Amino acid sequence: MSRPRIVIVGAGFAGYRTARTLSRLTRHQADITLLNPTDYFLYLPLLPQVAAGILEPRRVSVSLSGTLPRVRLVLGEADGIDLDGRTVHYTDPEGGEGTLRYDRLVLAAGSVNKLLPIPGVAEHAHGFRGLPEALYLRDHVTRQVELAAAAGDRAECAARCTFVVVGAGYTGTEVAAHGQMYTDAQVRRHPMRTGMRPRWMLLDVAERVLPEMDERLSRTAERVLRQRGVDVRMGTSVKEATHDGVLLTDGTTVDTRTLVWCVGVRPDPLVESLGLPMERGRLLVDPHLQVPGRPELFACGDVAAVPDLNRPGQYTPMTAQHAWRHGKVCAQNVAASLGVGGERRAYRHRDMGFVVDLGGAKAAANPLGVPMSGPAAGAVTRGYHLAAMPGNRVRVAADWLLDAVLPRQAVQLGLVRSWSVPLESASPEVARVPGRPDNDAAGGPADGAPAGARSGGDSAAGRSGAGAEAGAHRPGGGPARGRQGEPAANQPGREPAKNQPGREPAKNQPGREPAKGQPGGEPAKHQPPKNQPAEKQPGEAQSAAGGSGRQRRPAEAAESRPDRAPGKPRKTSEPPRATKPSTTPTTPKPSAMPKSSRPPGARAPGAPAPSRSARPPADPGPEPPANQPPPGPDIAPGPVKRTDGRAAEGDS
Repeated sequence: MSRPRIVIVGAGFAGYRTARTLSRLTRHQADITLLNPTDYFLYLPLLPQVAAGILEPRRVSVSLSGTLPRVRLVLGEADGIDLDGRTVHYTDPEGGEGTLRYDRLVLAAGSVNKLLPIPGVAEHAHGFRGLPEALYLRDHVTRQVELAAAAGDRAECAARCTFVVVGAGYTGTEVAAHGQMYTDAQVRRHPMRTGMRPRWMLLDVAERVLPEMDERLSRTAERVLRQRGVDVRMGTSVKEATHDGVLLTDGTTVDTRTLVWCVGVRPDPLVESLGLPMERGRLLVDPHLQVPGRPELFACGDVAAVPDLNRPGQYTPMTAQHAWRHGKVCAQNVAASLGVGGERRAYRHRDMGFVVDLGGAKAAANPLGVPMSGPAAGAVTRGYHLAAMPGNRVRVAADWLLDAVLPRQAVQLGLVRSWSVPLESASPEVARVPGRPDNDAAGGPADGAPAGARSGGDSAAGRSGAGAEAGAHRPGGGPARGRQGEPAANQPGREPAKNQPGREPAKNQPGREPAKGQPGGEPAKHQPPKNQPAEKQPGEAQSAAGGSGRQRRPAEAAESRPDRAPGKPRKTSEPPRATKPSTTPTTPKPSAMPKSSRPPGARAPGAPAPSRSARPPADPGPEPPANQPPPGPDIAPGPVKRTDGRAAEGDS
């Protein structure tokens, strides 16, 4: 008899705890599979310290394969679930597709950024839900301070030194607190010529900072922020965002280059495609974390609306503390349903309090309901994080010690670009990369694509956001996935040019139907077909110069080189040989055939398979047809003029 199959979707706080507990309870009596887009568990409460340069990224990343024995890890994002067939369809990071069969399914997909219908926010703001976003914010803040220090214009310096954080919850408060300390340290070592100081603003429509916590702790946190110079504005939010600044709801215009969106989170849209009863975007479950009418289906974490037995009629909030506890109870109930564990039990919790790290020795905490502030709260906060982390404790403690005695390294690595971490991304834990299609939409369609879904982690400690906007799905199946790939047109930052990676290729680029007059396509009117090698089909290889995404003729490549003056012929070891017109009738090569006789993108008969690493051949190609004028020399004696009406382009 085969062992039962358990599939867990998501490795956040709930999914990771479920997998770890099931691995201990079943002990080779069940096959456990964990589906997640990354190979690590991210400890989100310490993410602001990564953005501030206190901790290295790997300190808050716990290896899944290294800490989950007897658990099979599958890298991918779930994009469809067949409840009747008991299968989960997923797509791996390289675009491959797969299917997982299950006897028990645990949905712990977590949450994504919650967007509001505010003009310009999706284009110019960045969230704070994953490592790529934290790394981008660290580089961006460092770059703005360095550019401001070199700017002679006082207005430009002020705009670059202004950082706006929207959302005064746990995440936004910690980002503003750590960010102010980080930029102040940079300016102390390298003062600005204009004598200005970085300015951080914290906005929220709530009446006070940290509205989820005790009022005394809220006052403590606000006092610490104001002492450091953070401009705290309650009852105020963003009305409109632009590239050069934001317009606030009180009518004030703030010139800034940085807008951090920490308003809240919403459940992953994956559960919306199941067609089961929902509660504000979350899947309704019973106190045993089981979906009514589906004994094989469990849900926990941010995607599950779990009844709060201590407060009848309410549901547990979307916090990491609850998600971590959900995972343990869910694992026990899954094991009990398979007959390999004890009795199942209902989820009941006791509030253990919350902690907020404000940087340095300052913090706000209320462990077991006892309000604390100052260095004592800082010690309790860091002790709690060390105890709660499932790994890397020694490394985290070592980084804290080094930060206390050594200055921080304020450098920008440039590993994550602005378009790689759009706010509307449905997979904030994965940075986008060029060259892959993307049907993105966590908070709204991008480039006309429907809303997406992904499998990820759960919210960090106290990151709340119960409001859930419904996401669109693909007709007749699961929701369209939000994966890494080309950036949408409405992404933050500058939109890449048409011939840049990450955008839809122009009509003369590989992967698209060749434009008229281009190699492999229909010759333009009144123009002879190009002398192109037959074995070189459009889309086979990108430019060796890198980045432009189109094939350049040797003349264009020579013209765009900086070490060669325009009009200067290329030096060769042999003198150029004259080319005589061909008098022998020749059959046109497949590359010169009209488009009507060969489908677009099809390879010519006998041509080799496309290769991304292929480079243009050194030989001038086959002989031209009889009706084609004789070719000229390799390099034209002067600027090369394109025959398709566009200016010649160089390396991008």
